[in-house]
Amino acid sequence: MSGLRLLLVQCGSRPVVSSSKDCLEDADFPVGCLLSRLNGEPSAEALARANPDVVLVEHASDRRLALQTVRKLRSLCAYIPIVLLAWESSEEFVIDALNAGVSRYLKLPSTSARLERLLLDLTKDSRAEINSDGGELRGQSCLVGTSAPMCELRRYIRQVAASDSNVLITGETGTGKELVAQLIKENSARRDQPFVCLNSAAIPEALVESELFGYERGAFTGALSAQEGKLAAANHGTVFFDEIGDVSPTVQAKLLRAIESKKIYKLGSNRSRDLDIRILAASNQDLEAATLQNRFRGDLYYRLNVIRIEVPPLRDRLEDLPVLVDHYVRHFSRAFRKRVVGFNPAAMDLLFAYAWPGNIRELRNVLEAAFVGFSDGSGGMLALPPTITHHLSAAAKLNKGERTMLLQALTATNWNRTEAAKRLHWSRMTLYRKMIRYQVNGSAKSRNRSQTR
Repeated sequence: MSGLRLLLVQCGSRPVVSSSKDCLEDADFPVGCLLSRLNGEPSAEALARANPDVVLVEHASDRRLALQTVRKLRSLCAYIPIVLLAWESSEEFVIDALNAGVSRYLKLPSTSARLERLLLDLTKDSRAEINSDGGELRGQSCLVGTSAPMCELRRYIRQVAASDSNVLITGETGTGKELVAQLIKENSARRDQPFVCLNSAAIPEALVESELFGYERGAFTGALSAQEGKLAAANHGTVFFDEIGDVSPTVQAKLLRAIESKKIYKLGSNRSRDLDIRILAASNQDLEAATLQNRFRGDLYYRLNVIRIEVPPLRDRLEDLPVLVDHYVRHFSRAFRKRVVGFNPAAMDLLFAYAWPGNIRELRNVLEAAFVGFSDGSGGMLALPPTITHHLSAAAKLNKGERTMLLQALTATNWNRTEAAKRLHWSRMTLYRKMIRYQVNGSAKSRNRSQTR
């Protein structure tokens, strides 16, 4: 039970008890658990702060409030176990609680041993569920990386997927925004419903309306038969708008109307159709700045930006490079049917020295090019093609000055990272990421000292 995070949500006032041993005190919780308390209505922010493994709802007498709290919690966290701790109970109330989303039920007063057994069973069931899915997040194996930013991203995706709110996914080109959208859909309550992806930049402006909303026969020249739109095809499911910032002002207005009214109209028709969709949108543009410049509707932006997910660039998580390279080497070994046993260490140094403006997509393309030029006479060691080596080497030279500046700051502060960050006017996280990028670590410290002797 060590390290298990519990959140206790208290509904209403506790009953008057005859003795202190009948009260639910901190001592009644298993040793080693991290207990947080919440009074009042739960919120996404409170759950994010507590980050619980199990939520406990303590119910006194107001059954309606208890069930309302459970439903609210279940809407915010679809996968976290919820235990109802009830001072008063009946068979009818237990059934209502289970229908509301309670995982287990415990009558109070109880003992610490009973609560501990219940929590052990819950977490064991939860782990079995997780292992059967291949990870805490369904399909998360596609989101490669073990760095702190990626672990936080996976945790937040799981939390976001449990809600039904619209999501705006931002990040640079090639970071994997569409993959994040797919993971949100796969881990949501709409996972078995349609998932429609629309590349806003790829659809000609003249066809965007008909693509989104559909059209009736004769609505325009060439409309020989009625056609369903993409939004209608996604009804009860999820729609992903890639590069939403490229949608024209006219279509923005009609999309806003559809989101607000939850109805759509085909071109050439006055009849509406009810719409039940969750919208995920992605952009590599600064949409907030675009609204200030009147290039994007502010009211649509705020409708889409209910939840915001920022996908980190590769340069901010270079510690993931080895596992990413290994992932793609295994992938391309199968695709190209070539036996690769390792990656050239000198080439790996170049990968670390590069800033990766094209992010994961660029890395994947570089490694695919390496496989195209791979020959069986290389002893199974994968190397970069000469053109790519030249390109990465040129980029590495541009970064050499920054690496020298970093080493000088670390040397001047006797490798005190906090002081070095201040001297360079960087945050500590920026300093750590630069150290990873330029492979500056303890071995670099030893080399630097030996050179000064």
